[in-house]
Amino acid sequence: MALLSTALRRARDWGECALNLAFPWPETTAAEPEPVCRPYCEQCGDPFSAGETLSRSFVCTACAGHDWHFCWARASYRTKGQVLDAIIGYKYRDESYHHAHLVAWLTETFDRYAREGDWQGLVPVPLYHRRLRERGFNQAVELARGLGSRRKMPVLNCLYRYRETPSQTGLERDVRWKNMQNAFGLKRGFDVRGKNLLLIDDVFTTGATTNACAQALAHAGAGRLAVLTIARS
Repeated sequence: MALLSTALRRARDWGECALNLAFPWPETTAAEPEPVCRPYCEQCGDPFSAGETLSRSFVCTACAGHDWHFCWARASYRTKGQVLDAIIGYKYRDESYHHAHLVAWLTETFDRYAREGDWQGLVPVPLYHRRLRERGFNQAVELARGLGSRRKMPVLNCLYRYRETPSQTGLERDVRWKNMQNAFGLKRGFDVRGKNLLLIDDVFTTGATTNACAQALAHAGAGRLAVLTIARS
């Protein structure tokens, strides 16, 4: 099974390269990707617009009052322009050609912030089973697999979402956090005790979802936890 799985991943990677050559990313008028640069919050990675007037190391007011279960969260780009178009197209419009770009951007995040760390696996944020059936795939799983293939890291699809929650889009911060309480658990057959793990998703907004995932992993005995995403809202 392991050999078959490896062969399938390689075939997918080669197929993706061929598709990108045959059908390059369509031209777009959307703005170029906007990198996340310092100074930013050391906890959630939210950049501060005041530039050099701030210390290079600070925690934002939104993070100061929360009980975080991960050490830090980082993203490479803001959720706008070409990055936002690619994420929406990939998730909701069946535009699978965005996959390579999204994986490349996520790999940038890993290389900038996590490549030197002692990490034992990538954990994608899970979808509720009904939403997974409707969409047909979990973008976090596919992105984690792409990153894992590029950087030779195992993907541990070890979390499940046992409570359906309303869409977080457009909700206030406090409502998002309330929605996510006790929404995730560890699947049977997985042992994460002592493992340093990176949670993977496409976008980080308030951190409510990834923090709830980190809480489930921490309760299961995981070691150091951090969050990597492509974009930061």
